[in-house]
Amino acid sequence: MTEVFREAYLDALGLMDRNGPRDLHAAASFASAEPGLVCDDEAMRAYLAEAGPDDALTKGLHLRLVTWDSTEADDAWTAGTVHNTEERRAEIVRRLKVGDRAAALLRDRFPITGIEEPITIADNWDPWYTDATRREHSFYWDHYSRFLSQNRGWAPQAIASLDVATDRVVERLSDPTREDAYQAKGLVVGYVQSGKTANFTGVLAKAIDVGYRLIIVLTGTTDLLRTQTQRRLDMELVGRENILRGIDINDHQSLDSIDYQDDPDWIDDLFLRHGTRPSDAGFPDIRRLTTRDFDYKSLRQGISALDFEKRERNRPFFNPENLFHSDTRLLVVKKNATVLGKLVKDLKKITARLGEIPALIVDDESDQASVNTSNPKKWEADQVKRTAINRLISELLVMLPRSQYIGYTATPFANVFIDPSDAQDIFPKDFLISLPRTPGYMGAADFHDLDSALEPAERTDATSKEKAHVRVLIDGKEGDDGELLEAMDAYVLTGAVKVFRERQGGASFKHHTMLIHEAMTRDIHRETAETVRRMWNKAGYYSSTSHQRLRTLYERDILRVSQSIGEGMPTPATFDELIPHLGEAVVRIGRVGNPVIVVNSEPDIEQEALDFDRNRVWRILVGGNKLARGFTVEGLTVSYYRRVTQQADTLMQMGRWFGYRAGYKDLVRLYITSELYEAFEAIVLDEEHFRTELRRYAQWVDDRPQVTPKQIPPLVSQHLPWLKPTTASKMYNARLTERRSPGVGVEPTGYPDKPALIRANTMAFLPLLLAAKQEIEFRTGPTGTFPARVCEVDHVALMDVLEGLVWVDEEHFAPDLQWLRGLRRDQIQDWVTILPQHARSTGSSARLLGNGPFSLHLRERRRPPYFGAISVPRHRGPARVIAGADPSIGDPAVDALARPRRGAMLIYPLIANDISAADVDPDKVVMAFHLIAPQSAQASDRRLVTFTTRDRRRANDAIIDPV
Repeated sequence: MTEVFREAYLDALGLMDRNGPRDLHAAASFASAEPGLVCDDEAMRAYLAEAGPDDALTKGLHLRLVTWDSTEADDAWTAGTVHNTEERRAEIVRRLKVGDRAAALLRDRFPITGIEEPITIADNWDPWYTDATRREHSFYWDHYSRFLSQNRGWAPQAIASLDVATDRVVERLSDPTREDAYQAKGLVVGYVQSGKTANFTGVLAKAIDVGYRLIIVLTGTTDLLRTQTQRRLDMELVGRENILRGIDINDHQSLDSIDYQDDPDWIDDLFLRHGTRPSDAGFPDIRRLTTRDFDYKSLRQGISALDFEKRERNRPFFNPENLFHSDTRLLVVKKNATVLGKLVKDLKKITARLGEIPALIVDDESDQASVNTSNPKKWEADQVKRTAINRLISELLVMLPRSQYIGYTATPFANVFIDPSDAQDIFPKDFLISLPRTPGYMGAADFHDLDSALEPAERTDATSKEKAHVRVLIDGKEGDDGELLEAMDAYVLTGAVKVFRERQGGASFKHHTMLIHEAMTRDIHRETAETVRRMWNKAGYYSSTSHQRLRTLYERDILRVSQSIGEGMPTPATFDELIPHLGEAVVRIGRVGNPVIVVNSEPDIEQEALDFDRNRVWRILVGGNKLARGFTVEGLTVSYYRRVTQQADTLMQMGRWFGYRAGYKDLVRLYITSELYEAFEAIVLDEEHFRTELRRYAQWVDDRPQVTPKQIPPLVSQHLPWLKPTTASKMYNARLTERRSPGVGVEPTGYPDKPALIRANTMAFLPLLLAAKQEIEFRTGPTGTFPARVCEVDHVALMDVLEGLVWVDEEHFAPDLQWLRGLRRDQIQDWVTILPQHARSTGSSARLLGNGPFSLHLRERRRPPYFGAISVPRHRGPARVIAGADPSIGDPAVDALARPRRGAMLIYPLIANDISAADVDPDKVVMAFHLIAPQSAQASDRRLVTFTTRDRRRANDAIIDPV
């Protein structure tokens, strides 16, 4: 009876997907296959009380409630209630017609959590993708979302979030049925290894549902990535029926032509099923023109496979009478000039008019190979290949005027700095969407203590991400065998913990991998692999000779960290308890007598193939570029990383240790040099600042966007000194004039490094140093404090100081200064300047320009001459309270300084090395600051950023020729 009850309510919920919530129990009774089934509050409460979190009905209810909670108020059934509010949930309950006790249960089990909206920077667009359109055309999306829930174990909240995020992309494409052709181009920004493929798979599902009939997915430049992407789309979107295309599964001879007949997931029936061939139910089939093992070649099925049929020949193909009765063609194509050239050549041969075909081009890893950026030296190594691919993508867009282009990347800066003279056809002119970080994701921020309020000496495994996960290697190109052996030991030990967790009834770990990434040259890969094999054979893993070494590492590292952050996951309490599981881990890793797989393009290496789909992979992977971008390294637990690169986005893409680590997050270890670790931290700060700025400017004001995609380059260039804004012969048409930050910290980092300019800036601060006589002890929490030297200064006087500063780039602080300069007395009256002093006597201090002594703060120029972070969280807290950005924490000293229309400024005299002299030379001290203006400094038009156009006659152009 439980099964019957579950199916009745699941069917009832399915009936509501089109028109929103309605009488739940009546709908379940109507849908029930069992006459007389009791469907009421009491029966539902009893069922939910017994059901677990993975129960299908529990997840189905949760998904609908999250979706209905988040639906925009323009949907008819919402009665105008605001999404994600108690009023919206009350309206849902009223329409479901459940009683108070049942409503209370739903509220308790499925609380209102809301869905984080993606950050969207876009100009005005035609809102064609309405709720009615979504409900009417949802075949592939419904099946994909159901697959994620039932086969992938996605939580309802995650599916609802994906639903919203994919809507934001699809709604900004052109309506495939519109009469006049329009080509939208955009960029979707995610995090490295964060689920961008899931997003574009959802976009493809919805795009096919609404009429896009030619889908071209451009993957990275390697066969590994193309194959992985093809299989995932086949498994999660295309489905068995479209793959088989009528082949009798009992006809073994015919099945030999199916590319997955020996795939374990195909054999175990884990590929998506539609229940019938889609065309038999009135929906489009998906016809694959590439397969798992075959990239695009001149069509094996003949050129007619690309010829789109018309039901009504006297009407254009994009007319609904034709569009919704035609199949979709899907191609998953490697970014290779030869492959793309064949596709372009074949498209020119088809008889249907190319101008009538609604096409969608999804460019995965779109900052690789697709674009010519404004910094040509960056791509010097693959200049010829990149230019050819860029030209072919542009040809596709010209040939297919109804095609839409969506780039996907985790490192977007190359895309927003495209030089139109090289790649004018793929500049993201219509939208840029930054996806939110999803639950369970381990990204760069999970390996760095960004904005930690704790002193380094006070941090523990539980409070420090660095202490928990990062192990610092000796700097330099040459590694140390002892360090590599320790990383291998950690890999073996964490594998044994995974075996233990499996045997305790936890999840099964199909893959357990270690990545060694030292260089991109194949000779070094071969040498490294030989070194690892030699060390593996001498390490004593197959006997007890290694136990004392492993015991020490387990007790001081693996066990200690797991007890701190393991969140209750089973972990052996002693090494002796782990020993029975150690042998199984070693056998899995060295099962074929070789624990190493080299992953590069060298054809003559005789070894096991890397195939996460067909094989259980417990191996140490040695590789270069093939593992550096896009490709997901499954089960990655230990990374040994020494490869140096000067390019920030290249470095970030090599972070294969990012991703989802369900069941073993506490076991993840990163062995990395301090130089590389600090470089990653600098990149994280840059990217977080980029996303924070986009979020601030994404809010529309007076029904107009504050920022459009063409205005992003000058906005971003303020924070990316390593990337030249544009070529010498070109400039950005949009010029950033004001950046307004009421209540938000402003912290410039581009201070000059020439002694004369450093001295000039120090002299500009002399009035503030003279006035900083008051000494105050500020509280930073229940017990923490720090001393500071403080003064109050009029706004005009502070502007005199700021006006006198020089910068590395004259535009670096200019937009902020322009805003501060224009503030009126009714917006801001004065400032409190705070010079934090060392709480201990160990830090450097000295007299500066005859004043002081003042504490001097050690900071590095992470990307010379630019600094990384300057201020620290414990100092920013009091400053934010004084400026009214945060509420009082009960510190009388802070409260006495706080007042309306007052800002706060933290001042840091920076040095590169400790100083022991009583007086410090002013050309050795960089005077840096962090300021917070009060909320009263809000502009009357409420806009946070303003631009001017250099050439008003070409207002829509992102980059222009200089006059």
